[in-house]
Amino acid sequence: MWQCRWNFGGLGVAALAVMAMAGALGAQETGSDAPAIAPPYTAHAADGETHGLPEEVFAVTPGTRFLVVLETEMNTGELKRNQEFRVRTVEPLEAGHGIYLPSGAVIRGHISRVESAGMAGRAKLGLTFDEIHTRFGKLPIVAEVLGLPGDHSTASQAVTDGVIQGRGSTQKDAAEAAAAGAAKGAWKGVKDKDKKEAAEAAALAALEAYLLEAGRGQELDLPKGVKLELELERTLYLVRE
Repeated sequence: MWQCRWNFGGLGVAALAVMAMAGALGAQETGSDAPAIAPPYTAHAADGETHGLPEEVFAVTPGTRFLVVLETEMNTGELKRNQEFRVRTVEPLEAGHGIYLPSGAVIRGHISRVESAGMAGRAKLGLTFDEIHTRFGKLPIVAEVLGLPGDHSTASQAVTDGVIQGRGSTQKDAAEAAAAGAAKGAWKGVKDKDKKEAAEAAALAALEAYLLEAGRGQELDLPKGVKLELELERTLYLVRE
């Protein structure tokens, strides 16, 4: 009786021969037109070697979604374009057939776009992922940010075409600013006991404060440890280059 114990660390010609023989016997019994039997791949962390198997076995396909966490804080008021950053995977990347890359792999990237909120508009942040570090070396990776799941402080942020956008000022923010401006503007008239001057100054100051706040965006602040959901855009082969 043939026996085969799978061991990717020492997989050799003998194991492959057993599979080939089993497939041949099956074909003889069921006819030449019978479909080939898929090899019984067992779950195994990728070690960078193919062990004689097809490269496709080690392919993590485009469209694969996975979670990472930020290793450092990001704030659009302080970041610079091309500045480097790091994230770490929090779940395995599965290539299929039981082959996977364990969680905890570091991905390095750079800031491809950063726009501060300033006095108008919304803050924007674009992240480019360059390489993923594995136990058997660095591999190029192309992925895009889909969202920021499960974090209440950033849940209101929007992600469009991989670009994270900060929140703009709300009507409540603008109204509060207008009220504060009115109180400040009216102070001189009240002090001089001039009701007309106080009313005019209050109205003007309120309008200025409202317009200023309505156009003001908020800086995008992503704390260390916040989760990002990524989607793989190009096939990632878990094989040493």
